[in-house]
Amino acid sequence: MSKRIFDVLFAFISILALSPFLIATALIVSFSSKGPVLYIQSRVGRNNNDFGLWKFRTMYVNGRSGGLLTIGDRDPRITKIGYWLRKYKIDELPQLFNVLKGDMSVVGPRPEVRKYVEMYDTTQQRVLSVKPGITDWASIQFRDESELLGRADDPEHFYITEIIPVKLQSNLEYIDHHDFFVDLRIIVFTIRKVLLGRHTSN
Repeated sequence: MSKRIFDVLFAFISILALSPFLIATALIVSFSSKGPVLYIQSRVGRNNNDFGLWKFRTMYVNGRSGGLLTIGDRDPRITKIGYWLRKYKIDELPQLFNVLKGDMSVVGPRPEVRKYVEMYDTTQQRVLSVKPGITDWASIQFRDESELLGRADDPEHFYITEIIPVKLQSNLEYIDHHDFFVDLRIIVFTIRKVLLGRHTSN
């Protein structure tokens, strides 16, 4: 089965199965705080092209003005319901529509914002040769990323110098050694982490 066929089938079936839950989540987000239900952020995808990544909104309006990174377990910019959406990765579910559109794959390197992509060296830029994904090995490895940043003296410097290089190395290894069964393993590991209620990366 080709990766694209799997992506479309997985996303379509998941959206159908989860549609009542997605609608309920949208209503809860709408009534719990002021602002749109969805948050659409510009991320860098395949071939260095920007696209709009969809998430359920988890921050108060203008929360992103405090920076791109989520710092600590209880970032004050995050709404009460947003904390739980992030904890169980429910905020990422709208990205199933990104998969249907063809912007993303179910499994692949998590897309980064332009600011940090501009810092990639020539080797690291190879992650842009494939479609970004909803989940990857790095997402599993850095499931507690916000807590790590919360303990850092300079969160952004720590993210740039300590986290990004490790993520990119993991992504490059995935590009060189992935197949259908590797993708299935990543999906299974991701679901296990979600069910345990552990945080995942951005």
